[in-house]
Amino acid sequence: MTSQAADGPETVAASRRSKITPEREQEFFDAVLEQVRECGYDAVTMEGVAASTRCSKSTLYRQWKTKPQFVVAALRSRRRAKFDGIDTGSLAEDLREAARAAGRWSMHDTKLLREALVEPEIAALRHILQRGVDRGEIASGHPALEYVPAQMFGVVRARPVVDGKYADPDYLVRFVEAAVLPALGLT
Repeated sequence: MTSQAADGPETVAASRRSKITPEREQEFFDAVLEQVRECGYDAVTMEGVAASTRCSKSTLYRQWKTKPQFVVAALRSRRRAKFDGIDTGSLAEDLREAARAAGRWSMHDTKLLREALVEPEIAALRHILQRGVDRGEIASGHPALEYVPAQMFGVVRARPVVDGKYADPDYLVRFVEAAVLPALGLT
């Protein structure tokens, strides 16, 4: 039995991927993200990334089978949930800090993809809320719990459209204080 047959296709694919150094891989990711920022997702091409990084398209396609996989990998290489690690010991303070974090990144991430950006943040925010429930700060069946992620992300996206201004950290903390905390019965 050959090594390839014994190892299986997953091992062979992984060994192909491992030939690219982490530094080179980051160059590819940086090129993809630059194209997304400058031109939008639809304009990103494997050909363009290959040309800007001086590699072959086949190298990119071997690593990432499709453009969406490549873009998501690039996004994930740079991102960790901004709400991860927020744990002040108080749900009210956790929500204020989440508002500050969302305000800091809201102006910069508008062109990035939902599955790489929004979903990890929503999961982290739900985790913050669950810790508040676990600590007994709010009842698990409180009707406002399910709306908090939509409130937080909705105001981040809506304020530029409605008011022509970004939802900066100060604005978002005021929003949490005036709308989110009272809805949860917190001060």
